[in-house]
Amino acid sequence: MPRAEPAGAGNGAEAGAGRVRFDKWLWAARFYKTRTLAADAIDAGQARLNDERVKPAHAVRAGDTVAIRKQGLAWSVAVTGVADRRGSAVAAAALYRETAESAAARAEELLQRKAAAAVAPRFPGRPTKRQRRALADFLDEA
Repeated sequence: MPRAEPAGAGNGAEAGAGRVRFDKWLWAARFYKTRTLAADAIDAGQARLNDERVKPAHAVRAGDTVAIRKQGLAWSVAVTGVADRRGSAVAAAALYRETAESAAARAEELLQRKAAAAVAPRFPGRPTKRQRRALADFLDEA
């Protein structure tokens, strides 16, 4: 005899009817590796839904806007689909569409980081034992 499931139980496609928890969506869209990291980012205000701070359990629907700040980079995306399961990267990319301004700003920030890394010293701090020996050998050759 089949067991009756409580209301709201089952897979997310039929239970949510086009909406899913914010932390689950961030995880399914591959912005964060775990739901815990996604929930922590939401609580810290680094992930916002429709320019408002919300709780991790807040529902996300298609058409919402999501702003994410992570490691000094910012994304502004429009939700195009919802999923409560984490799939492939191609499936995750289909869940949102990044705005042109956001993509341009992120590309500019990455270029600035590369330029800063190019002029930074290669070996900051004291030399290692191996480097000291190589320098001593070089200076003793003359």
